[in-house]
Amino acid sequence: MSRQKQETSEHPYGPAVGRLIDEFAKLPGIGRKSAERLANYILSCSAGDAEGLADAIRCVRTTVRKCSVCFNLTEEPVCRICRDPRRDQQNVCVVEQPKDVVALEASGAWGGLYHVLGGRIAPLEGVGPEDLTIHQLVHRIRKLGIREVVMATNPTLEGDGTALFITNLLQNDAVRITRLARGIASGSVLEFANREMLADALRGRQNF
Repeated sequence: MSRQKQETSEHPYGPAVGRLIDEFAKLPGIGRKSAERLANYILSCSAGDAEGLADAIRCVRTTVRKCSVCFNLTEEPVCRICRDPRRDQQNVCVVEQPKDVVALEASGAWGGLYHVLGGRIAPLEGVGPEDLTIHQLVHRIRKLGIREVVMATNPTLEGDGTALFITNLLQNDAVRITRLARGIASGSVLEFANREMLADALRGRQNF
């Protein structure tokens, strides 16, 4: 019997609580002790609060989808950013994940559109260009005549490699390709940069 199954079946409150702890422990940044605290909270809160949490999880899993244009997360076929006529339709900021869009929007320094790749090229992890939305990005740039593409992939080895791969694909296209200024430390991720740092990085973007 595996350790996880032992912990579940031997929990003093019974296997149902053990299973709940196991599920909480799968969440990013949640260790076993934190998972136990969350489970104890669920046990102590009202039935309405517990059901509200369960309903919220079910709702987000059934209603949130990827935007058909930029692949950001949305509850509509096309996200609100792509639908916004006030956004600059000729400039696209390329990011790895939807959470990067949230971080950049919080900076207030970008008024263009976005394109979410869904990750970065990482051969050691089995992630290749075909696993990302790179083909859709190139098609979008060529179809709409995008003027500038800002490479806002994370300043890591994989992020820079992904940006370089896309740049090579577009080398014969009439599009300006820039990257964020390196006020963001190498090896860091956009998610944890503060809004002032991201705003400076966008304003100081450089030719790729």
